[in-house]
Amino acid sequence: MRLPGEAIAAVDHGGSLGRARALFPDAPEPFVDLSTGINPHSYPLFDPPATAFTRLPEAARLSELLAVAAAAYGAQSAGNVVAAPGTQILLPRVASLVRAGRALVLSPTYAEHARAAAIAGHVVSETTDFDALAEADLAIVVNPNNPDGRVVSRERLLNLADRMKAKGGLLVVDEAFMDVGPREASLAADAGHGGLVVLRSFGKFFGLAGVRLGFTLTERATAAQLNSQLGPWAVAGPTLEYGIRALGDIAWQEAMRRQLTKDAARLDALFAGRGVPVAGGTSLFRYLDFGNASGLFNALGREGILLRHFAERPGTLRSGLPGSEEEWQRLDAALAGWAAKDDGSQNRIRA
Repeated sequence: MRLPGEAIAAVDHGGSLGRARALFPDAPEPFVDLSTGINPHSYPLFDPPATAFTRLPEAARLSELLAVAAAAYGAQSAGNVVAAPGTQILLPRVASLVRAGRALVLSPTYAEHARAAAIAGHVVSETTDFDALAEADLAIVVNPNNPDGRVVSRERLLNLADRMKAKGGLLVVDEAFMDVGPREASLAADAGHGGLVVLRSFGKFFGLAGVRLGFTLTERATAAQLNSQLGPWAVAGPTLEYGIRALGDIAWQEAMRRQLTKDAARLDALFAGRGVPVAGGTSLFRYLDFGNASGLFNALGREGILLRHFAERPGTLRSGLPGSEEEWQRLDAALAGWAAKDDGSQNRIRA
């Protein structure tokens, strides 16, 4: 439990090559970074117009981005959408939409939600019991979940949103990986529903994390409140251009979903062939839960292949997708070397 006023430490995340080099200083480079759930096949890069860099972002261009995002995600209207430089900056602002009280996060999940709720002044706890969320003033669910891919049905979430609305609370549903999740589970179309905020991430599915773009979908009055807090020019000019083009490119999105499904199946087969059980995930990352996960993390790290490990759950790992045939071959060789030294103990599935 985190209490108001308690020191809030930074969260350790994947994707840090500096940390990888410190952990494995003798590893061959370049690292194969599988520690994030970011698509290794990014949306095609292009040169935005020079004015995207030399002029302040135009309000009309932001309006176009909001309209394209509403259509892509299935929100009711552009007035239900807030754009920001990444969802990360939105988390404490969203948590502050309700008066500081008790926050419950459906766990285990992305650690920044608990941290953001604490920053907003809430007393924060984590729970594995979905039904317990109704007792909170602020309830947070990541759907599909990171790191295990758990999906909560739309019906259960809407029922919870109704209960939160009735008492002046708020349900936050983080759909950062819903681009590759079951679309029928998305609450994007319910963004006008009171007591509900939906978050969507741009950088993960489109493989453009450095562009920094994320969205809140919610009722119009709440969207206006968040837009007022962010102020003008919250989204950079080049980011506007990438967001408008990529979110409007439905053909690329559909083709990419098919590609990622194939890649995830290949990764599952690669792990299974070396005795590593895959316990869940999405088509952007796979979740591993077995006895000697820490041994696998270290063995691959020494070969310059970085998985995501969790200090609080040492028996679990998350693996992203290799981005090239060379990376696939390096992973295969490293897994083969690890398996050859195994006596069978590390492959036992956790009880």
